[in-house]
Amino acid sequence: MVEWVQGLMDSLGYVGILLLMVLENLFPPIPSELIMPSAGFAAARGDLNLIVVILMGTLGSVVGTLPLYYIGRAFGEDRLVEWADKHGKWLTLSGKDIKKADDWFDRHGTKAVLFGRMVPGIRSLLSLPAGMSEMPLPKFLLYSAIGSGLWASALAGAGYLLGDNYEQVEQYVGPASRVILAVVAVAVVVWFIRRRREQAQPG
Repeated sequence: MVEWVQGLMDSLGYVGILLLMVLENLFPPIPSELIMPSAGFAAARGDLNLIVVILMGTLGSVVGTLPLYYIGRAFGEDRLVEWADKHGKWLTLSGKDIKKADDWFDRHGTKAVLFGRMVPGIRSLLSLPAGMSEMPLPKFLLYSAIGSGLWASALAGAGYLLGDNYEQVEQYVGPASRVILAVVAVAVVVWFIRRRREQAQPG
């Protein structure tokens, strides 16, 4: 993976960074924790400009959010509510639950998008609920850009400062992203079990 990322950046330069960050949002196994520090290291060597690296990383990250946003928008809350009412019983999920989640995202979606873009493991997934809740595209792009820009700056800056040891960024952040995903998975399981128990109790 390291050699492939470096090779693409060596051959395509800034365009390679942009393409890699687009792909990172669609295929999480390609980690930004490796892409941006590697680009930052290239800037430290004098091959690239650090500011342009950050801009290309941010742009690629924002562009990469759009496919899932539009999928969520096309699916929409109404279709999801209808599906949950018809088929969600085995997941203890109802249309009412979907509406509650959508109301929550309407109230807190901007913060979720802003800070979620800096959380490994879930940063890409937030585009779906943003689209489903019909968050206005300009607002979604603005907060995605701010969060993505901060994340790209931190990673590229770390790679710039660490130099030859830039791969340490992924070694530390990678396990953190897996821990976050595990916590989210556990939370979903706990919610599922609680809903099952609530439904099993007599009215």
